[in-house]
Amino acid sequence: MTPTDISSASAAAIGDRLAEATTLADLFLTTSAAHPDAVALRSHETGAEITYAQARTRVGAIAAGLRDLGVEAGEPVALMLKNRPEFHLVDTAVMMLGAVPFSLYNTSSPDQLAYVLADAGVRTVVAEAAFREVLEAARETASGVGRLVLVDERSDAYEDLIDELAATETDFDFSVADSRRPDDLLTLIYTSGTTGPQKGVELTHHGMLTQLRGVHEAVPLDGLGRQISFLPAAHVADRWTSHYSGFMAYANAVTCVSDMAAVPASLVATRPTLFGAVPRVWEKLKAALQAGYPGDAVADSVANPQVAQTLRAKIGLDEAQWVVTGAAPTPRGVLEFFTALGLPLCEMLGMSEVSCCVATNTPAAIRLGSVGRPLTTVEVKIADDGEVCVRSPQVMHGYRGAPEKTAEAIDGDGWLRTGDIGRLDEDGFLWIVDRKKELIINAAGKNMSPANIEMAIRSAGNAISHVAVIGDRRPYNVALIVAAPEYAEDPELERVVQEQVDRANATLSRVEQIKKFTVLRQDWRPGHELTPTMKLRRRVVDELYAAEIEQLFA
Repeated sequence: MTPTDISSASAAAIGDRLAEATTLADLFLTTSAAHPDAVALRSHETGAEITYAQARTRVGAIAAGLRDLGVEAGEPVALMLKNRPEFHLVDTAVMMLGAVPFSLYNTSSPDQLAYVLADAGVRTVVAEAAFREVLEAARETASGVGRLVLVDERSDAYEDLIDELAATETDFDFSVADSRRPDDLLTLIYTSGTTGPQKGVELTHHGMLTQLRGVHEAVPLDGLGRQISFLPAAHVADRWTSHYSGFMAYANAVTCVSDMAAVPASLVATRPTLFGAVPRVWEKLKAALQAGYPGDAVADSVANPQVAQTLRAKIGLDEAQWVVTGAAPTPRGVLEFFTALGLPLCEMLGMSEVSCCVATNTPAAIRLGSVGRPLTTVEVKIADDGEVCVRSPQVMHGYRGAPEKTAEAIDGDGWLRTGDIGRLDEDGFLWIVDRKKELIINAAGKNMSPANIEMAIRSAGNAISHVAVIGDRRPYNVALIVAAPEYAEDPELERVVQEQVDRANATLSRVEQIKKFTVLRQDWRPGHELTPTMKLRRRVVDELYAAEIEQLFA
């Protein structure tokens, strides 16, 4: 690495790069020019690597290929790809044309895909061959889709980008990026549908750049780090952390992991300098460390730093500078466990409508249980009813084709209603109580947070993988419980679960306590009972398990 490379990878240089960029296209070109020989993308499955110089060439070739197929500036282009290097290249190429790339959830049904494709107004889909069948079924309803372009297979029936993805030279004129504007649409993020039909969140270049600047000010990391990409690219968290931040801003080597089951192995192989995950991933890492350690991991780590270092290395996080958790509340016991290991989990608040991050704990300023202090790039206020409201350039342009829903979400003064109930403490840390629409009001009129009760139950032991608390307009609270896989066949499962529920009840008020529960033997799945980032889809759970719920209240 040359001295110039070193200086341009410093936190100060990253800050300058973010300040000078006007669009993400501009940012990618600047970053790839600054670090041509650095590894940009890597496949965990194959080990194949792509440098920034190669990435720039291939982006140009793909952009030219898509332009020749008829993709025009402003049109939405859907991507249906697993976590693989091709996603980053194709998405960037579409963006370079001034079109609007966005991702489809890989677990979606044909009906779900058809709804999103029609709602977005898609004419072109770029996909893996494995998704042809489900996309063809969706196209029967979403008739506007005229092109299906494959990234990994040649076919007489479809166009492909195989040559472009392997290109070693391109004559694409990258100066076209100069015509991109800050207020142009950057991407669409379709909400995961926890409370109704999916909505297309329209994010702009300016909004995402504002967020990148705010996060860098809060945690000014150097560039040329390492991270893994494993969450769905259709979710704003991976799109921000892996694509716009890691790949385009920090020149990190992004290792793509196409199978969630391979995350533990990829962590050890990659030794990321930055790692973020949903609470369930952290719970599994905690359980794995405890299962493989003969003593008290927390006490021994506090007493002996070498033990903590060994345990961090065992999960591949011994070189991590910032570890993040979000998308759902993280059990207190999980936060305390990793803090004892020298890995303070920084909870954050993010949502699609604000380009992802609103507030975050940082290694230098952390308060366990809060979601940290708001970024300097956002304003946060608490409404009279306790709802957290946000105003910022980060806030979405609106919901695609839904002005009435946009008006419901954003008031005339630009304040976005987040749907979260929260409070700001005297030191400026933001605490989230629950989702506004998910609060339980029981038959006696008592308000309760199901998320807090569920977190208490999961924190009380290792036998429970998922839990849903039900009690709205009911005389008492009950729970549907999914056992952790390692306990699923345990003949003592009911007793072990009862003991964990009893421990949780001891920490709850009488009205919050679980009076009855039923243990479900089948795990809950992303795209069904859970969102792709493992949040509970309460409406779906209520419908799927209506009989079990009624039996608990019988």
